[in-house]
Amino acid sequence: MAETADITNYTTTLQEVLITRKDWLDRSELVRLKENLRAFQVSYASLYNIFLKKKLIDEDPYKQETKISELEVPESGAFQEAKRIEQLSVRLSNFDNQLDFLVNFYQLGMDFLNLDRIKRIVGLVRYIDWTGLSPDSQSLMTKAVSEMANTSKVGVDTLTLSIIGESLSKLSKTTVIVMTILKDLNKYFREEYKAGMRQSITQSMSASEATPENIKKKMPSAMPGSPFYRELIEEIIKEDYSENGTDLRDGVLNSLRVVETKQKAAKAAVNYKAILLDGIQVIGGASNSLAEISAKLADNQAVMDSRKKSFFETIKELIRQITNAEPPEVIYNVEFVDATKGVPVKEKVYFHSFMSDLDKKTKILTSFVRGPAYTKLSNMTEEQIIGYLERNISDVQKIHKTLGALDDFFKANVVPADRGKIKGIKPELSALKNTFVKANQLRYDYSAQKEEEEQMKRLGVNVSAPTSSETDHAAPPATPPAPAPAP
Repeated sequence: MAETADITNYTTTLQEVLITRKDWLDRSELVRLKENLRAFQVSYASLYNIFLKKKLIDEDPYKQETKISELEVPESGAFQEAKRIEQLSVRLSNFDNQLDFLVNFYQLGMDFLNLDRIKRIVGLVRYIDWTGLSPDSQSLMTKAVSEMANTSKVGVDTLTLSIIGESLSKLSKTTVIVMTILKDLNKYFREEYKAGMRQSITQSMSASEATPENIKKKMPSAMPGSPFYRELIEEIIKEDYSENGTDLRDGVLNSLRVVETKQKAAKAAVNYKAILLDGIQVIGGASNSLAEISAKLADNQAVMDSRKKSFFETIKELIRQITNAEPPEVIYNVEFVDATKGVPVKEKVYFHSFMSDLDKKTKILTSFVRGPAYTKLSNMTEEQIIGYLERNISDVQKIHKTLGALDDFFKANVVPADRGKIKGIKPELSALKNTFVKANQLRYDYSAQKEEEEQMKRLGVNVSAPTSSETDHAAPPATPPAPAPAP
């Protein structure tokens, strides 16, 4: 049994080790976590869009209206076979929304995360077992997605088949990496919780007093708002009051310490222009989605125009066609939800002008991928390239908002008899969003790395030397992740 002084010294040492560990996790592992979660989300979105296009699931009409304030793992229980497509459509749409919230809005920082939030992220990542995707899986959702993935490969072109294979492979690999990092984070927050418990409650207790029941009674006054984790309380009692407590405490410290390995050779300077040009090519890829959307909108407008016309309207349309005159402008009053304020906003869309601008933007974006514009941009300065990148990301984001509103407008305002003729664009909108999100990430990566280099220069550090993430490693090496962190 440990003396009070031993526990006090251990608590002090533990706090010092936790501070160092937190710094390492924040600047190294959380960066890796964000990168791999983004790759995970993009890969799932690609697969989800293929499922939609293959009609294996239906569009969720409420997808864009979903408001998320905290991560929640979607429903995974059994459902009636008669409602299979309906239930899978809702669940996979919810999963897509949750991943989008996690990657683009969640605060993945050490001061925000805790044991409960780590558990939520683990539950989301493991909602579908991508490492064991099989029709024989005991997990209902894993089994269903495996069957859909196999079905989606039938009768598709080589490119789509490649996208499916790459997405599944990426989801499996990133799952393993993310789970390993989450296990490391979970270890830190477990020991942080135990350190706080010792400091506030247990280090002044005798062995006979230190029971889970007594500790729980003291928590409301000593640690108000803190959850009671019996498993961790029992670990504290074993580490501080059992005969092998010293060995257990030493094991905890050794598992948390960050050690420096032999310094690697200096790494090559970052090619910042290449990052920006990658972003240009990524946003240029939006041209494919825009072209598909433009064709569908033209068809939808034709449906709207096909309503029964009066005699004079028919004569006017005939004269316009004979004289090759421009069609009269069509104005639609659309509505969308302001993402920042959560309130509805109305907007007038001059349809033919909008479609003309959409065609011009599609051609510009196409030239970023395989046209002369890319060559021209390659010869520009970084400042000029990032200006083009930011402007086009902003343009695509605005177009995405208007397109979503038009999609809702057409569906709501077509006459009931023609409702089945209206073509939805939700899958293309989802693909478009993934494109500008990925391009935006490259822009952020450029800015972050550039700022880091400038800070290093101001501190007089040789920027060609290896970064801390190359020389710092947790000791001992991480073991394969458990199914979910406890508690």
